[in-house]
Amino acid sequence: MSAATSVLPAAAAPARRGPGLPLVALLILPIAAVNALGFLAPVLNLLRMSFYEAQATGAMAEVYTLATWATVFGDGFYLALILNSVGVSLAITLLTLACSYPIALYLHRASGTWRTLLLVLVISPLLTSAVVRTYGWIAILADQGLVNNALAAIGLSRTRLMFNLTGVIIGLTEILMPYMILALLAGFGRLDPRLEEAAATLGAPPCAVFRRVVLPLTLPGIALGSLLCFVLAVSSFITPKLLGGGRVFLLATEIYDQAIVTLNWPLAATLSILVLVVFGAALVLYTRALRAML
Repeated sequence: MSAATSVLPAAAAPARRGPGLPLVALLILPIAAVNALGFLAPVLNLLRMSFYEAQATGAMAEVYTLATWATVFGDGFYLALILNSVGVSLAITLLTLACSYPIALYLHRASGTWRTLLLVLVISPLLTSAVVRTYGWIAILADQGLVNNALAAIGLSRTRLMFNLTGVIIGLTEILMPYMILALLAGFGRLDPRLEEAAATLGAPPCAVFRRVVLPLTLPGIALGSLLCFVLAVSSFITPKLLGGGRVFLLATEIYDQAIVTLNWPLAATLSILVLVVFGAALVLYTRALRAML
């Protein structure tokens, strides 16, 4: 009886309710206001500006027209610019992933002071401005730079690594590697060393263990790092501008030229909206891929 009487009051006690909907809305209101003022309002202003009429003097006439959008989708240069920007960003993302994955996997398996030291070395490039790091790559990849001098010293011919797409890919890959490594580490939570040991105990060779155990468990981290690096590569401006020398045309550099050099703000706004569309498409693909993995 005593056990029954002790259980009954607990069972009869009313369930605790979470915060009500008005309270949740009130808590979300500040961050929603910040996002509306800091992101949504500028994007809507850009969208409105893309429909203005550009004049030869650089001014904008507040006359709504579809001429700029027709120019972008009717001119083969801008269509090639969009495809080239997406293709280059995908290539940089894949190269960054290939360079960063072994480092991230080794960091995940390391422990103690050695892991802390390696993590500090990975994060330390983020403490330096991307502009400074890009100028460092100019000194390394120049015609009389470190790489070409080393090639000449061993009897090989010098090669042009600056003011072309090769230099842009090399520079952006190195600049984005810390972001990729940190994203991979954040997504390696499901990787359990005991699963690898179990697979090895059952006779699986190392290649099979990596292909059937390690790689599937690290796919969320790969997806997260790829999304982050792709977005940063598409929106990168400083590194393509300096290492490309004005000869590598990407969306970000073209937006700068149209807004600052030619003063065609409606065209710059239109290209900016297209960059956001590319970001949205990448986010949708990431969400679908993540659902398929989980």
